[in-house]
Amino acid sequence: MTTIAAVGLGSIGGIAAASLLATGRYELIACTRRPLTHLYLERPEGDVGVPLRTIVDPADAPVVDWVLLSTKAHETVSAAPWLARLCGPATRVAVLQNGIDQQRRVGPLVGRATVVPTIVYYNGERLAPDRVRLRHAGADDFAVADDAAGRAFAQLFADTPLQVQVSDDFPTLAWRKLLLNLAANPITALTNRRQEVLRRDDVRALCVAIFEEAVAVARAEGARFGPNEAADALATLMTYPLDAGTSMYFDRLAGRHSEVEALTGPVVEAGRRHGIPTPVNRTLLTLMRAIDDA
Repeated sequence: MTTIAAVGLGSIGGIAAASLLATGRYELIACTRRPLTHLYLERPEGDVGVPLRTIVDPADAPVVDWVLLSTKAHETVSAAPWLARLCGPATRVAVLQNGIDQQRRVGPLVGRATVVPTIVYYNGERLAPDRVRLRHAGADDFAVADDAAGRAFAQLFADTPLQVQVSDDFPTLAWRKLLLNLAANPITALTNRRQEVLRRDDVRALCVAIFEEAVAVARAEGARFGPNEAADALATLMTYPLDAGTSMYFDRLAGRHSEVEALTGPVVEAGRRHGIPTPVNRTLLTLMRAIDDA
């Protein structure tokens, strides 16, 4: 059987791991801080519970065919001991993290293994250490590049309810997903409200300002955006469930550091490089840094 290790069993990683285990086709181990015996997934297609094998010490980790890396982007280095043991030359490391620089962030930690950047579209919520909830946020749940590694990732999830889009323009899709994160994540974290807050007229106007700055930066970085990209991003954001949270919202509730450096940080930095003003995104970055410092 194909062997898989899940590093990071939060909302995103828990959903992916449970979905794969439910097929009965894979041997999967979860690399966790504490042992768990089962994993429960609430999903529109019907809830499932699956037995779970966990290991808590990287020294016990075997080399596997696939690693699902779903730690928070700013916690990637903390996964280095796991990656060093799990990865061999034939291993593929699927990065289930936010941000546009997954290859740069993860590549130095996996030796000769292949990094497989992904875009995660589904909304996940961790209800308990052994229970997660899936909400589909559109027709696709993942996107990957149209190459050998991307197609192999799509095949991995072929018998699950998680749909994988294979794209010949992955960088543009990655920037398009980042647009949504740039608005939804900091706004929900700063207001301590779920995505219903985005329906306020003044907050929608704020979202558009965030998008317009980021669209200009993304085009300078090579994204092939259309003329109505900011409006399209807002329309997509308005389709998300009112009671859905975001990763930064849940992090603030739990008193954890946020992913703002991996989301808003690259936009502000790229804007600086290209001479493109990003005052709204810079303000959000400053405010979230202040919260993280506390």
